[in-house]
Amino acid sequence: MQQKSNVALWGKDKPNVRIIVRSTWGKDAYSLSDMYGNWKVNIETIEAGGPYEIEIVGSERIVLHDVLLGEVWICSGQSNMKMPLIGNYGQPVFDSNLEILNSTNKNLRFFDVACTTSSVPLDDCEGEWKLSNPRTASKFSAVAYFYGKMLQSQLDVPIGLICSAWGGTPAQAWTPRYVIDEGFKEFENSIEDVKSYSSKTPTLLYNSMIHPLINYTIKGAIWYQGEANRSNPEQYLRLFPAMIESWRKAWRLGDFPFYFVQVAPLGWGDGQWPLIREAQLKSMLAVHNCGMVVTLDIGEPTCIHPPHKKAVGQRLALWALAKTYGYTELQYSGPVYRSMEIRGKEVFLNFDYAPNGVTSMYKELKYFEVAGLDNIYHPAEARIDKGQLKVWCDDVEEPVNVRYAWSDYVDGCLFNTAGLPASSFRTDSFGVK
Repeated sequence: MQQKSNVALWGKDKPNVRIIVRSTWGKDAYSLSDMYGNWKVNIETIEAGGPYEIEIVGSERIVLHDVLLGEVWICSGQSNMKMPLIGNYGQPVFDSNLEILNSTNKNLRFFDVACTTSSVPLDDCEGEWKLSNPRTASKFSAVAYFYGKMLQSQLDVPIGLICSAWGGTPAQAWTPRYVIDEGFKEFENSIEDVKSYSSKTPTLLYNSMIHPLINYTIKGAIWYQGEANRSNPEQYLRLFPAMIESWRKAWRLGDFPFYFVQVAPLGWGDGQWPLIREAQLKSMLAVHNCGMVVTLDIGEPTCIHPPHKKAVGQRLALWALAKTYGYTELQYSGPVYRSMEIRGKEVFLNFDYAPNGVTSMYKELKYFEVAGLDNIYHPAEARIDKGQLKVWCDDVEEPVNVRYAWSDYVDGCLFNTAGLPASSFRTDSFGVK
């Protein structure tokens, strides 16, 4: 349970029954079940620790044992979040065998929400808390595991991870109905077509796999999704921020941190991958208390499930440690394009999140293009001198815009000195500065 907070406990009993909740950390709470037997209390939690017990007395007595107070995170998205530490059939997770071997940790706990759909918001879901060990960790989300493991090690407090993810699902499936009704009329036909309901239908996963969790007090959320929305990046740029805001509104915990993973490069596609990556980059810049992990250097040309899940989880943890937990000395984001200066045929680019300038990490600089007044892009040369990136093309006399990694698959070669990669970008999308 979330430490140093007012956490909710709720349930059902007979109507009009006095409910007493006592904790062994010294805080109590009281309620009265309503005419339908529903009850809910908020109980104050202290700083991280345990194990504790919670006694709930109504018409019956229930005791919850081995309760820890710490940090609780929601982990959601599609198959790259769902992919277990042991890997998928024929698809590995790097370092998984040793990680599974050393996964026993009583202060790292998992809750896997069962994959179900519902046409109406539900109050309950299936799942149970499990301690981290080789049996449980091997089946749990690899990204979430590596994220939680790094937080637990650095913060030295219990970490609880609630994984609510389903492969192949679009963001609209994780979005409440009122958001769809207010801003996304194009989804109405699929919502009304009851016979075609699936995990991809708008709102159905929010109803069954998110709504049951909104009373549960959390610290924040991590998210790995976007592949299923690649065919309409413009729509995703509107939808994804709206989904984030709807979750924050539902939990009533303010603008809790929301850290997500940009989709990785992939060798097969329809030219939409850089556009969906751009939509995610713009979402990160537009939404308060939001952060994005770039995976441009760890994609796989033939597999939509890259094996570098440890790097992804650890990069997510850097965001949380720096922005949520006060590790201000850490670099946590890759370079983000800020501005450019044109000097004749050369374009000098400037970046945020690169306090010591940019580097290629000793890789060949490539994937740069320059466009002139005709907005036709040409392959360009690039050089880094004392942390400053310069790009030019001999065939473009008057450069106007630059873009980087603007194709489905690339092997990212632009980083800050902490080794965190830059997103693909195009300067015309952010305006000429």
